[in-house]
Amino acid sequence: MWLLLTVENLISALGTTRDFFGGSNPASPKMNRNVSQMISYWGYPSEEYDGMTEDSYILEIYRISYGKKNSENRDAGYDVWMGNSRGNTWSRKHLKFSPTSPEFWAFSLDEMAKYDLPATINFIVEKTGQERLYYVGHSQGTTIAFIAFSTNPELAKRIKIFFALAPVTTVQYTRSPMRRLTTLSRQAVKVLFGDKMFSPHTFFEQFIATKVCNRKLFRRICSNFLFSFSGFDPKNLNMSRLDVYLAQSQAGTSVQNMLHWSQAVNSGLFQAFDWGNPDKNMEHFHQLTPPVYNVSQMEVPTAMWSGGQDNVADSKDTENLLPKITRLIYYKFIPHYNHVDFYLGQDAPQEIYQDLIRMMEECF
Repeated sequence: MWLLLTVENLISALGTTRDFFGGSNPASPKMNRNVSQMISYWGYPSEEYDGMTEDSYILEIYRISYGKKNSENRDAGYDVWMGNSRGNTWSRKHLKFSPTSPEFWAFSLDEMAKYDLPATINFIVEKTGQERLYYVGHSQGTTIAFIAFSTNPELAKRIKIFFALAPVTTVQYTRSPMRRLTTLSRQAVKVLFGDKMFSPHTFFEQFIATKVCNRKLFRRICSNFLFSFSGFDPKNLNMSRLDVYLAQSQAGTSVQNMLHWSQAVNSGLFQAFDWGNPDKNMEHFHQLTPPVYNVSQMEVPTAMWSGGQDNVADSKDTENLLPKITRLIYYKFIPHYNHVDFYLGQDAPQEIYQDLIRMMEECF
């Protein structure tokens, strides 16, 4: 579910453009196709739904109910659902608040775990009649799951296996350039970025991705930009799709969510968002300081993969996480993997997906 969401975020626009420098990638479909159109383009059935959270956010949910109709196709044949968290490109609706208002953006990981993930899972259960699901998460998709499954036992019972790719709880050792935010005060971050959306996908980014990075001349520069955030593994990236990946790589979130990540880096703790003063913390948590999430309380069978070149989910943080997973059924360390190899790596089917599908089949 969440693995495919991440792929969707980065690849859904696989589009052709008239190249400003004289030529483009003719194999890519048009950039202006939406997610459902992209799913259909690649030969899969597509369904689109609106899910509602308890606090009135509307989340787009996509479904691929079965594999390609071609009988010779080797699809695994699972009913795949792709969710979205509040505030990203595909989930910017609320019954009362507009995305132009600060109230809409007053959320972080806590709300995604408390409201978004349960709303998505419950929607799928009600729609399909399936009482239990497999959950595949990457990066922040694992973070939300670790919070939700350790604090909501009833939700955890709905998960057969939690597949965690590049798992992130603590980020004490992260080497991502985003770490630079931690040197700024909360007030400075709000002065620089405001109190609403952080890192929206801008027209300039789209132009660079589709008009510059699709040229062989600029591929090394563009790939280095991607690797600076994710970690280096250039041999494992399909350079002919580089413009596609960069064009959809920033789906947006809240400034508050980035403050939450900055807090996590500075504290070294897997902890709820600090609202800035004891009174507000008491209002939200009934205690003066934010609670620490106890991953060891999660009873979901969990399989994990981590990478040795991952700048975001550093292997030291993963090593600290492993002993806390009480029902760890599988773990694989892939030395050459960076943070995006888990879904963009050309060898991901061999390194990850074959074992993932095998575990699902054995669980039936």
